[in-house]
Amino acid sequence: MSFRMLRFISIVSVFSLFHSVPVLAQEKNLKQQIQPLAANSLILDIANNQQTMVAVGERGHAFVFNKTWQQVNTPTDALLTKVFFISPLKGWAVGHDATILHTADGGQSWQLQMQSAEIEKPFLDVLFFNEQEGVAVGAYGLFYRTLDGGNTWNSEYHQELLFEEDVAYLEELKAEDEALYLSERSTLLPHFNRIIPVTNNTLLMVGELGLVATSLDKGHTWLKQDFLYEGSLFNAAVVENTAFVMGLRGNVFVSDLQLAEWSKVNLPINSTINAGLRLGEGTLRAVGNGGVIIDITTAGESQLVEQRQGENLVAIAEDSEGNIWVAGNKGLIKLEQK
Repeated sequence: MSFRMLRFISIVSVFSLFHSVPVLAQEKNLKQQIQPLAANSLILDIANNQQTMVAVGERGHAFVFNKTWQQVNTPTDALLTKVFFISPLKGWAVGHDATILHTADGGQSWQLQMQSAEIEKPFLDVLFFNEQEGVAVGAYGLFYRTLDGGNTWNSEYHQELLFEEDVAYLEELKAEDEALYLSERSTLLPHFNRIIPVTNNTLLMVGELGLVATSLDKGHTWLKQDFLYEGSLFNAAVVENTAFVMGLRGNVFVSDLQLAEWSKVNLPINSTINAGLRLGEGTLRAVGNGGVIIDITTAGESQLVEQRQGENLVAIAEDSEGNIWVAGNKGLIKLEQK
């Protein structure tokens, strides 16, 4: 299969769920965002902020959990893809139109830090190292950094994550046509889907076309691995001393925290795996398309726990009482205890 065809398949896969609902015009009255059935609409992420949980999804919807999910206002109607908390009060959410939101009260209220429809790329993840330093990453190599808590965000271009043939192509193009060079440069990097800390010093980033990269300097520079899989990887997680990466068609791989050697996990079903949650000792509970819920051990053993028909599950989290929640195209759902 050609590089171009692989890239087309990956693009379709990463955006098919995110574009399953129409984009609405910016609402003048933010109170109109509060909708009775919003918690049953498309939800793309849930984060635990050490006190409660916060979820985000379509049309700028955000929710805070207090025995039940309560929707709160946000200053955008852009599709929100990820939410992250560095402390119980301070967090950030990112999404389409290069949107970055910030909360200083645990998700009860949100302020817009960045948004640009002209960029025409979504942020797909956000990570903060402390209350001042953080990065937001997304489609086609979108990468922004802040050093002041999000008051200002600056773009970075990580050429070290290009394919070798693209580096040579850009060098030739730059000498011939500066405008075309800048246009091509903005689309050649793969999608950056997930960025997580693995140890105190190591970051792991995964994405389109088998991207697995590590950084030892808070993402200023990256080392791209020669990974054994060329499809898209949508998420990563750490359980004890084991790292997991997961993606298209049931492709899940495990490694120790050196991240040097990866082994494929044989799953009982070939559904795309979108997210995972550490569940007890040595187990990752993973969720994916087709409503699959699968337990995977650090030893690489797997078991299908449940399959929810008609659902695509993209997020999973645990509340303070030990209840597990999943989210996707049918909204927020508490799993039954088994």
